[in-house]
Amino acid sequence: MFELPAEKVAEITRAELLYGDCAQPIRGVVTDSREVEPGGTYVAFKGERVDGNAFAAGAVEAGAGAVVLTDEPSAELLDLAEAHHACVFRAADDDPTAFLLALAGDWRARHGWLCVGITGSVGKTTTKDLTLAALSGSFATHANKGNLNSVIGVPLTILSAPEDTQVLVCEMGMNHPGEIAHIASCARPRVGVITNIGTSHIGYLGSREAIADAKAEIVPVLANSTPPMVAPEVSPALVLASSDDYTDYLEARYADPLGLETIEVGEGEADALRAEDVELDAMGRARFSAVVGGERVPVALSLTGSQAIVDALLALAVARHVGVPLSLAAERIGQVSSADMRARVIEAPGGWTVIDDTYNASPSSLAAALDTLASLKAEGKRVAVLGTVGELGDEASRLHGLMGAYVAAVKPDLVCFVGGEDADTMAEAASIMGLGHDRVLRAADALEAADLVIRVLRPGDLVLVKASRALGLERFSEAATK
Repeated sequence: MFELPAEKVAEITRAELLYGDCAQPIRGVVTDSREVEPGGTYVAFKGERVDGNAFAAGAVEAGAGAVVLTDEPSAELLDLAEAHHACVFRAADDDPTAFLLALAGDWRARHGWLCVGITGSVGKTTTKDLTLAALSGSFATHANKGNLNSVIGVPLTILSAPEDTQVLVCEMGMNHPGEIAHIASCARPRVGVITNIGTSHIGYLGSREAIADAKAEIVPVLANSTPPMVAPEVSPALVLASSDDYTDYLEARYADPLGLETIEVGEGEADALRAEDVELDAMGRARFSAVVGGERVPVALSLTGSQAIVDALLALAVARHVGVPLSLAAERIGQVSSADMRARVIEAPGGWTVIDDTYNASPSSLAAALDTLASLKAEGKRVAVLGTVGELGDEASRLHGLMGAYVAAVKPDLVCFVGGEDADTMAEAASIMGLGHDRVLRAADALEAADLVIRVLRPGDLVLVKASRALGLERFSEAATK
């Protein structure tokens, strides 16, 4: 875990040390005052609703060894700092994000870890979890927890790495151009993954090409990375899915001009690592053979849905590239189960089965989830409870219409569209494309959906629940599985 003298922290970050001993060790960084540990460091952020500076005094009283502010400290706070022997910093330019990036970037530079950076529109967390599993046991690994994949979360991940860390598996998310560049420059990955280019955050970036350009900010960092001390033989590489229609664009525009090796995975003969003999069991869990050269290794996933196959291939390709035997990596990823609200299969006491995929959604992931619903064995009805997808900007109406049309093509026995105007658009498009009115329900929110749908569920029914996280459809899943 991170630890440096206060004067060194000030030098690295350009923060002003307003009070405290220059030689005092600064360690363990958090941005939630409730998580501060004795001797740890609390960094205050100003949000739309809450000003983190207001919690600095509480952090000091809880034992923080240092607080980092974006405002002038009050006299009371300085008195507390003196009484508790705590340091008080003010972030340069009152920018706590820049403080974290600078501190974590310096800490990363002091360690010879091998870093794997994973970004993309859909499947980042699953690919990160599978990659972490594939590498664990061969290396001492550390990775993001929860959703700590942003310009704030990645620095916190780096600063919390244990002393024995050898490999850092770093999920990298973004909302705006430039964020992946900041994150990658901080984490310094040697091997990168771009899972796909979808429509997530298209409302911020305007087009899929702009999204691809933003994700590709990882490429120059990979190409210019230095050999890690833990595995100096590992060459820089970018792993891509051949099935994604932007893979050729990423290679031709970004990787090839820099001479960066690319590794494509998929189900095609030309793929460096491919899946053959793909089957889904009754619960939608994939079984396939991972094939590379003359090697063929069986893979049995515990995850639900065919979309997990590509995520698994990406993870296996990373593991193989850094020297983990394919058979060993395949065995390890088979032990990874679905995280909460990510295609988690729940057997309800009422006798029906719920696929809880409510963590987040995009048009492409919603389509993949519908494919899973259609492919699984169901003794009763196939039911879809679908909420709206956020961050689509000016494309929201068009894309929700396309999603509604896809629902009609899949033909669930019953679908409940949840949300506001965009849910109306989905429902209208589904009806226009032939889904009968007797199969369509509308609900404003999760609880209304639960009231409408649960009353008609019967033993043997299969229920998919999918939407953007902001809609809170996990409340439907909770109600449906009581």
